[in-house]
Amino acid sequence: MSHPRLPHTLRVLVATSSVVSLLGSLACADLTAPSSRSQRGASPPPDPEPTAAPQPVAQPTAPATAAATARPTPPDDERVAASHILVAYKGALRADAKVTRSKEEAKKFAEQVATKAKTGDFAELAKKHSDGPSGPKGGALGPPFNRRQMVKPFSDAAFDLEVNGVSGVVETPFGFHVIKRTQ
Repeated sequence: MSHPRLPHTLRVLVATSSVVSLLGSLACADLTAPSSRSQRGASPPPDPEPTAAPQPVAQPTAPATAAATARPTPPDDERVAASHILVAYKGALRADAKVTRSKEEAKKFAEQVATKAKTGDFAELAKKHSDGPSGPKGGALGPPFNRRQMVKPFSDAAFDLEVNGVSGVVETPFGFHVIKRTQ
């Protein structure tokens, strides 16, 4: 449905309304209209299983296939504990002003630390080399965490490790990490 005389914003609104109407028949009702279940005295529907946060739709007319191909979200009660060594670089998110190494230098150093961490004393390496606030504590991140509490690359690596396993280099916006799963 194209309306060439309407400004772009209105065309997007018309297209979005069409998509919402189509989805309404699939239990995705228009959020601006009360449903028959929300009338006085009726019980609310049960909460759905937790899912990933919805992503904004760039093209309202694009096919809705992302939900069908997305990796299932694990339950929030699945938790791991880990320690890590952060090798930050100048310009990384929350990097200390004292950090002067380039991104390339940080990656190379993190690779060297990862090699040592596979056979050495992880806590001592963290105390000596980590740029993160957990470094003085041997890299320990505290109580077990769920997947949603850490940035995705970090969580994916930590949850994929066996207990006492040590990762390779994992890049996040904070820098390069070497992770050891402790629980």
